[in-house]
Amino acid sequence: MVDINELHKSYINGKNKLHVLKGVNLHIEAGEMVSIMGSSGSGKSTLLNILGILDNYDKGTYSLGGKLIQNMSETKAARYRNEMIGFVFQSFNLISFKTALENVALPLYYKGMGRKKRNLVAMSYLEKVGLEPWANHLPSEMSGGQKQRVAIARALIANPQLILADEPTGALDTHTSYEVMNLLREINEAGKTLIIVTHEHDISQMTDRIIRLRDGVIEREEFPVKAATV
Repeated sequence: MVDINELHKSYINGKNKLHVLKGVNLHIEAGEMVSIMGSSGSGKSTLLNILGILDNYDKGTYSLGGKLIQNMSETKAARYRNEMIGFVFQSFNLISFKTALENVALPLYYKGMGRKKRNLVAMSYLEKVGLEPWANHLPSEMSGGQKQRVAIARALIANPQLILADEPTGALDTHTSYEVMNLLREINEAGKTLIIVTHEHDISQMTDRIIRLRDGVIEREEFPVKAATV
């Protein structure tokens, strides 16, 4: 699913060049649930942006689903993101004046699907995450866990092959975090590949593999004894 070879990325900061990724090699199989950990400045956010086709890289190669991702125009990158990738964010990124149903249906609007059909599909995804009764509620009327479930439903609705979750439990209490991770595990077991960036040790232990970044390189990989859920 994901193949990265000798990946390098630098940024220009004034007169200085900041070398963020320094030859990263990474292979993630289809159907894996992987977490990426690292301190601030380790390169995990940069790596996630490259994986999500939100940023380019300088050297090396990145292939997603067998396709080389390199030097894409913004139009082509946006089209490939819409086809291949679903995003889940710590801050949920829901549109405040749209209902849960409208938020989930939004990706289908951009695909040109008619309103009646996309709302039917969106309702089916809200049902999958246990939020059908909340379909007509605004984000301000929902808890953090409910908002994250809406965000997960929105990420799933376009049927992506890869889901990228950036600190998906970072704004949630422990109990709700575990509920969200249980949901993500169910999604993974249904065949989706998940890459989760987290700073929480207990959350990383619920994934199949932990990739630890330090100073722009993969320091080590760990395999939890059991991808435990609560």
